[in-house]
Amino acid sequence: MSNFQCYILRRIVLRLRPMILRCIAVTALALLAACESLLPGKPPAAPVPAPTPAPTVPATTPEPSVEVPTPKPPVAFNPLRATGWDAISGWREDNPQLAWSAFLTSCGALKNQPAWQSVCSVATTLGEPSRETLYRFFETNFTPYQVVNPDGSDSGLVTGYYEPLLNGSRTKSARYRVPVYGVPDDLLVVDFSELYPELKGMRLRGRVEGKRVVPYFNRAQIENGAAPVTGKELVWVEDSVELFFLQIQGSGRVKLDNNGTIALGYAEQNGHPYRSIGRLLVDRGDLPLEKASMQGIKAWAKQNPDKLQDLLNYNASYVFFREMPPNLPGPLGALGVPLTARRSIAVDARYVPLGAPVFLATTMPNARQPLNQLMLAQDTGGAIRGAVRADFFWGFGNEATAFAGRMRQSGKMWVLLPNSYPLPAGN
Repeated sequence: MSNFQCYILRRIVLRLRPMILRCIAVTALALLAACESLLPGKPPAAPVPAPTPAPTVPATTPEPSVEVPTPKPPVAFNPLRATGWDAISGWREDNPQLAWSAFLTSCGALKNQPAWQSVCSVATTLGEPSRETLYRFFETNFTPYQVVNPDGSDSGLVTGYYEPLLNGSRTKSARYRVPVYGVPDDLLVVDFSELYPELKGMRLRGRVEGKRVVPYFNRAQIENGAAPVTGKELVWVEDSVELFFLQIQGSGRVKLDNNGTIALGYAEQNGHPYRSIGRLLVDRGDLPLEKASMQGIKAWAKQNPDKLQDLLNYNASYVFFREMPPNLPGPLGALGVPLTARRSIAVDARYVPLGAPVFLATTMPNARQPLNQLMLAQDTGGAIRGAVRADFFWGFGNEATAFAGRMRQSGKMWVLLPNSYPLPAGN
């Protein structure tokens, strides 16, 4: 970053700081006024991850795109309610051995935190524990807390996500003409916590234009060539809809035309808030609500190719990728560890600590068959907002794709925390 850019950003941070702190003091957040002309729409429909909208700034003072998380819940709201093991639906019916590898993966990221040192140390001594040994391990070393919503209810939305597979090539051709971009050089990302710890989690995304920092290009502008992304192509794929859903999932694989495969992971985002194209199709009457799934949207796209780009542009958010090491067992989640198919979930980390075991009680996609099992909170997502809210990682392959695309179930959650875990005031 140049000295001039640093100077501009420091001026912006100093000017934004009082405004952001005032925004945190209230619960209403508005979209950034300077972030293009976005059509009014409903909140994004799950299961797609979405960046948090930015606060409003005066129209006469253009400001960069600022991602500000939803204000933390008031102290009076206690999302964790201590309970007994017998209150967990299906606790002794699930086999914790199937989640043990994922738990040890979490420990790899948590073992140096004081609250987790003891239990992770014990876990490494167990070798290949039996089912009963693991029941005793958790019941002895952990306290279960049922997760509840601000209104006291204990049920919430459970959606699904997956690791998609696309066809592609390292070179552009008539078949492979849709680029997957790495991070542009002119995209500025500033973590506010580096300057002010009280603004932890807040990031500014924008670009320098003359002597101003302005919002980064939206999806339509990037697609139309306004952004300097030439030369940032990681790979070329054959379908813009498949790329769109790759951006929603945040990671995936590309099978190359020479039979090789590369893994792609989330690198950055342009700072614009996500808007649901499925919700738009429903609101316009183009799709009934029950068909507004990933599969339904793809079918609509095939039937309406001339309307597709306008539909995709409705979502101004754009994700940039990076090529990942080929030997990872799964995509990296927000915890920084590989996700485990059918045992990792994305949560709202304001309520559920990342890395913690979570017992999830829900049902299979579009079915009443119980799906009650021990999971690990190893990821987050912009659309995963709320206490009782989870996104179930189904993994890779056709079955995972089908399950994730159709999953929109009701569920309950119990987070398991070490007995000595320091709970926030009010818990």
